Amino acid sequence: MGRLDGEVILITGGASGLGRGILDRFVEEGGRIAVLDRSAERLADLRRDHGDKIETLAGDVRALADNEHAVAACVARFGRLDVAIGNAGIWDYNRSLDALAPESLDAAFDEVFHINVKGCLHLAKAALPWLVRSSGSIIFTVSNAGFGPAGGGPLYTASKHAVVGLIHELAYELAPNVRVNGVAPGPISTDLRGPAALGMAERSISTLDLGAFAAPHTPLGVVPTPADYAGAFVFLASRRDSPATTGAVINCDVGISARGIGQAAAGAKLAEEYAAPAGES
Repeated sequence: MGRLDGEVILITGGASGLGRGILDRFVEEGGRIAVLDRSAERLADLRRDHGDKIETLAGDVRALADNEHAVAACVARFGRLDVAIGNAGIWDYNRSLDALAPESLDAAFDEVFHINVKGCLHLAKAALPWLVRSSGSIIFTVSNAGFGPAGGGPLYTASKHAVVGLIHELAYELAPNVRVNGVAPGPISTDLRGPAALGMAERSISTLDLGAFAAPHTPLGVVPTPADYAGAFVFLASRRDSPATTGAVINCDVGISARGIGQAAAGAKLAEEYAAPAGES
């Protein structure tokens, strides 16, 4: 018996990376899964691997209509919806404010926030009637960047702080009918991409050697796999294991928040970079 036997779960960004790890674990736990993802090719891979245990829909989380279509397809296939997981996201590859070109700032901000934040809001809006009927739950993927610096640049870090705020507000607004929680992973080797506005749409975090430059700076000294993070999502989705939990974020950051004093400041070179030319005060 799985912990999610018979439960119906909708996952955004579920065709690769962390989303795929969550999906695979939820299937193992007996869940029936619907996936909204923008990659038709990867959705085809899911159908090949999991067959009639899943329903798939290609779409963009930035569009409310696509979220509504995903919910409708899920309910048409399985008859209900118990858990909505807002997982789709992009990363800014730690692009600092100083390094953000003025001409790309507006577009990059909109892209990151529309996917990382508005995508979660759209999913919650589309799923709400069905989650109220099932006394279900919402789970958003956060990040260690939702609680501190250096997990991204200002765009990504601000977007993940916003997701934490969204969890708190929706947990208040939707209680006692729907529980709303989050999971904050630390470093992870996935196919996470960057903003097209910054020329990073085809750049994947999996091309970085996270084991070499991230693992040594974490107390646990590892870069977990997507599967390593999936259990936290199972716990929050389980009616038996977390019936008293709402407005919470499980921090799975391999100890980043407990590492103590690290680099004192990241902007040491700015004074030299922006020094006034000789003769100017």
